[in-house]
Amino acid sequence: MNIAIRNPVPIRREEGSLQVSLDPDDRIETAKVFAVYGKGGIGKSTTSSNLSVAFSKLGKRVLQIGCDPKHDSTFTLTKRLAPTVIDALESVNFHSEELRPEDFVVEGYNGVKCVEAGGPPAGTGCGGYVVGQTVKLLKEHHLLEDTDVVVFDVLGDVVCGGFASPLQHADRALIVTANDFDSIFAMNRIVAAIHSKSKNYGVRLGGVIANRSAGTDEIDRFNAAVGLRRLAHFPDLDVVRRSRLKKSTLFEMDPTPELKAVTDEYMRLAETLWAGADPCEAAPMKDRDLFEFLGFD
Repeated sequence: MNIAIRNPVPIRREEGSLQVSLDPDDRIETAKVFAVYGKGGIGKSTTSSNLSVAFSKLGKRVLQIGCDPKHDSTFTLTKRLAPTVIDALESVNFHSEELRPEDFVVEGYNGVKCVEAGGPPAGTGCGGYVVGQTVKLLKEHHLLEDTDVVVFDVLGDVVCGGFASPLQHADRALIVTANDFDSIFAMNRIVAAIHSKSKNYGVRLGGVIANRSAGTDEIDRFNAAVGLRRLAHFPDLDVVRRSRLKKSTLFEMDPTPELKAVTDEYMRLAETLWAGADPCEAAPMKDRDLFEFLGFD
């Protein structure tokens, strides 16, 4: 039977913005769901992939969903650019019942299941539609029933459906940031978006992951001011760059004391999240206030 695409129902929010309601049948109810956010180029895919491996090493059944049209979220797990959901759907003229799971799901390192949503060419459509269709397809094939953890790796800090759609499914949103002005400025905007979505959906802020940073002083100062907390810290190490070039996760690289400290931190992060990180009741700053707040001597 062909699954018809249901039309989204627009609903008015208190702030006056027009949002789109989520069909209750499309909620992910059988797994813990984490959505990873952060400014473009901050290392969300590296963080997501290594976090997925850490969950898998805890014995969890893990599914990572890449939400960027570049479809490069999972290549360190799969060693290739996986086929995208949108390409798979187009190949069968959007008759989703003709697809098999192997047409759009690739098994990666340590059993992590990988899905790349893909998306329309730049300027031609909304990534939110693709994320929604990805979740529908996974549910249609009962692939979420055997999953313990879902990790959404979300495209950079843009204000569109592709950015917001994973928040409708997630239990916790995680923000990856560096210890610099631009990253923290973007983080504040993401906090505002998550705060807005949490009024209508179950998503809550889980915390902040400091990445590519020797120190965390400015991150910690911002967190204290708005009500966030740092969950993990990954310094800017050359082994991370090399792992990307080798199309490998950090857990597959030649072991060194420096690398073990990083993989241990990923394991600690996965354990914390699985145990249930309390939500952060953060209040974002106004842009101008944050501009004055941030600064280095």
